[in-house]
Amino acid sequence: MKQFRLDQLADSIFAIVMTILVFEIRVPELNGIVNETTIINSLVNMYPLFLSYLLSFSLIFTYWRSHHFIDSVLVKNIDKNFANLNGIFFFLVGLVPFSSHLLGKYIYSLTATIFFATNIILIGISLFAMRNYAIKSQEIENTPFTKTENEHALMHILFPVFSAVLAIILSFVSINLALVLFTLAILFNLSSSGTKYVFFFIDIFRKKEI
Repeated sequence: MKQFRLDQLADSIFAIVMTILVFEIRVPELNGIVNETTIINSLVNMYPLFLSYLLSFSLIFTYWRSHHFIDSVLVKNIDKNFANLNGIFFFLVGLVPFSSHLLGKYIYSLTATIFFATNIILIGISLFAMRNYAIKSQEIENTPFTKTENEHALMHILFPVFSAVLAIILSFVSINLALVLFTLAILFNLSSSGTKYVFFFIDIFRKKEI
């Protein structure tokens, strides 16, 4: 299997999914006399859909970036098992428009929040499995990397997973707290220095243990 074919498939799937996300935001159908106030109020009432779109688009972008690094930078060749792991990852990414729209339409629903969080968790786990397989496989050649680089890469993958797990727990207390955690996870991955701050505190505990 040619590696560039997998790259092309990945870019196509991500492009389609990111486009579908905005299709779920429909122009409101207004009856009677329509004025500026009516339009503004209808748009304000649609904020859950815009919020879910923002969260999901940012999430998909960060996972596209992580996947691109693994598939195009880290590995120099692929095998069937690696391709199969990509298939699972793409399957879960393709579910994001549904989980996103469910959250946007029923933003204060516990079920919708847990479903969206579970989608994030499964995507993160599949991406982690993909990277882990690529590193440990005897069939795949990797670009050299340091221990620190690997730790920071794994943190980018797993931080949203941990945040989503915590969001599920906190959603039984407050849906707003769960939404905040989703936002923080995405901001963390978009930040170029997020992992540096996390490992600053981790290294403090490491030094204490030594």
